[in-house]
Amino acid sequence: MVVVTIIISYNMRKHQISTQFLSIEKVAKIVAHRQKIELSQEAIDAVQKCRAYLDQKTDTEKEPIYGVTTGFGSLCNRSISKEDLSTLQRNLVVSHACGVGAEVPQEIVQLMLLMKIQSLSYGHSGVQLATVQRLVDFYNKGVYPVVYQQGSLGASGDLAPLAHLSLPLINMGEVCYRGKKYPASVINEKFGWEPITLQSKEGLALLNGTQFMSSYAVWLLIKSRKLSWLADIIGAISLEAFDGRIEPFNLNVHLVRPHAGQLLTAAHFQELLQGSEIISRHKEHVQDPYSFRCIPQVHGATKDSIQHVLDVVETEINSVTDNPTVFPDEDIVVSAGNFHGQPLALVLDFLSIAMAELGNISERRIYQLISGKRELPSFLVKNPGLNSGFMIPQYAAASIVNQNKAFTMPCSTDSIESSQGQEDHVSMGANAATKCYLVVNNVEKILSIELFNAAQALEFRRPLKSSPFIEEFVKAYRTFVPFVENDTYMHELIQKSIDFVQGVRVE
Repeated sequence: MVVVTIIISYNMRKHQISTQFLSIEKVAKIVAHRQKIELSQEAIDAVQKCRAYLDQKTDTEKEPIYGVTTGFGSLCNRSISKEDLSTLQRNLVVSHACGVGAEVPQEIVQLMLLMKIQSLSYGHSGVQLATVQRLVDFYNKGVYPVVYQQGSLGASGDLAPLAHLSLPLINMGEVCYRGKKYPASVINEKFGWEPITLQSKEGLALLNGTQFMSSYAVWLLIKSRKLSWLADIIGAISLEAFDGRIEPFNLNVHLVRPHAGQLLTAAHFQELLQGSEIISRHKEHVQDPYSFRCIPQVHGATKDSIQHVLDVVETEINSVTDNPTVFPDEDIVVSAGNFHGQPLALVLDFLSIAMAELGNISERRIYQLISGKRELPSFLVKNPGLNSGFMIPQYAAASIVNQNKAFTMPCSTDSIESSQGQEDHVSMGANAATKCYLVVNNVEKILSIELFNAAQALEFRRPLKSSPFIEEFVKAYRTFVPFVENDTYMHELIQKSIDFVQGVRVE
């Protein structure tokens, strides 16, 4: 059952960081309920054990250990003295903080902190307990490092963004706290936090990882799942307003082509429209346009795509993604490639395409609603000609759809050599993530415009009523956006429609 409410829930019970599987659903609840976090004893023990092992290994090992007793990237053959190991790690963080562009939204920086803490807690990264605990403190106090969107190649980890995330640990960089930006040193002093003196490998552990990409991916999945269900609800309102047919949602049709998302969408529409006077009345037309008739196939394919992305991302956020990887029990330190973002890059490009299609078909329904068909007035106003009505909202939706088509150009098919050829294949997953963020937010706008049009069109079916669910949903919408009698300031109403969609909680 789909429950639609506009509420905010709070749950102050702490979430423990451990080896217990961290699902997207769980992350969503942690964030939505504003839960504090703490390290479990299991995580504390694992971090301390790994650190002690690495210290012992550094003291006794004669062979170079990449990133611990050597330089980085193409400088891996440069040995570093024991006295300089701490300086090496500090220099790494400072020199790699080369991010540019717009700031990363705070809700994603919050996830970056959570994802980095989770990855470090498995005890394969060699960090100090104090370092992980400080990241926990940042998270719990709402101290969010200023991170920039551009600068990561999505291989060797998200180096530049994670460097900015790490700068406040060493009393550098900037942070956002309670809506204001401060030098990190000011906030560290406020809370009595001494700067962390990074030990061997720590800088590399902090910077080598996919937490920029994966945090965007988590946020995008949470929002995409919501928008996918809302697309069904809004599409159902449009179907009713267009006087569409229910037959394309007959489950028998979909059982002979049983894609999971397709079946789910058809069943969802049957549920949403149960008890509707409009859908059950006799129809003069034999078929609906594809944008209505093929909703199960199109919306369903997006649902299946989201599920695939979710499977990949959940694996990623429950993984160790820095390099080298430390295995105390096996007495080995392995330099490999878990920092490479290819799994995320591919699915983030895929998610961009899948979500863009939700916007694409939504705009087509908008166009059908304003076209003067099915006894609806042209542009959904009583006096078209004198009023332009809903003419230009469709233009706006079409413009956004066009932009999304440009944004769905894959990033993951490109690679640019770096680090003097040592890093000769990169994922470009970070760009796939930030691009997908734009696509998903654009889809939210398109669906909001469809809802604006669909609710308007539905009024021209009165006195007939839709299903109890749809009527309650539209009633709630009308507290935000009124019926439009004559031309008015449309931007304001579209923004209110977006505000409504953003406030809807789908469970």
